[in-house]
Amino acid sequence: MAHKKVNIATKICITCKKPFAWRKKWERNWDEVKYCGEKCRRNKLKNKTDE
Repeated sequence: MAHKKVNIATKICITCKKPFAWRKKWERNWDEVKYCGEKCRRNKLKNKTDE
């Protein structure tokens, strides 16, 4: 029986501006997480120059 995931922390990705939820792999460094995934982390420099 699966459990419902209620009250999961969310953040807004600084690259794509979309919300993303907490993941187990980010448990130790959730405060430092800024990007929703590897693609946004790699594209961070491209978007900085667009602004």
